[in-house]
Amino acid sequence: MEWWLIYLLVGAVVGFFAGLLGIGGGLIIVPALTTLFIAQDFPPDRILHLALGTTMATIIFTSAASLRVHHAHGAVNWPTVKNITPGILLGTFGGATFAGTLTSQILSIIFVIFIFYAATQMLLKLSPTSNRQLPGKTGLFAVGSLIGALSSLVAIGGGLLSVPFLTLCNVKLHHAIGTAAAIGFPIAVTGTISYIANGLMQPQSLPDYTIGYVYLPALGWLVLASMLTAPLGARATHSIHTSTLKGIFIVLLYGLGIKMLLSIL
Repeated sequence: MEWWLIYLLVGAVVGFFAGLLGIGGGLIIVPALTTLFIAQDFPPDRILHLALGTTMATIIFTSAASLRVHHAHGAVNWPTVKNITPGILLGTFGGATFAGTLTSQILSIIFVIFIFYAATQMLLKLSPTSNRQLPGKTGLFAVGSLIGALSSLVAIGGGLLSVPFLTLCNVKLHHAIGTAAAIGFPIAVTGTISYIANGLMQPQSLPDYTIGYVYLPALGWLVLASMLTAPLGARATHSIHTSTLKGIFIVLLYGLGIKMLLSIL
């Protein structure tokens, strides 16, 4: 329990950015938990699995908190959420199951690549021109499967993938962020169930107070803080210019990515 203050701090930062940018916060939580779990001498080959599973469980609460505020502002496109969710469920289950078969080192490499991609995309504003409409049910199912698979593999709420896709399809940015928050909820629920199931089937010893690959002490403190700050971030989306905050987030991503890369090397 001596780690509770650090977990609270991480949760507060994650919750705010989750609400602000429509993301689940996994890009911050995973490297932070990886560092903390190493310091607590958790089994080396299960550290990243525990970080990913705990992060997915945390995203259940951050996405729900930010979703409530975005819905209150009328910023959630519910027909799109309904049509994309079946693909999300299938892709998320497949991605989380695949992650359970990989070593922590391979998962770390995948995560570092993704975190640098995400930071660079935000820095250079690498967004395609909005020149098309949302696809039909089949197209949304296919897109949802891809978003779900990648999101569960690196433990994100899907916002870094779904927001660019939605804006590409001429969805207004605020509505894209609100819809991404709604999409993040089924990703988090399905991913958490999958990581719990995968962890329960592993013969390796895991730390006390875990359910599968979900470490409950970290989950509790992260959720407590993030549930308080996620609505603040969601309200900020609708009231302030976010360019400065996005810049801070980009610097934070690069810093965390470099730290993880150094730990791998």
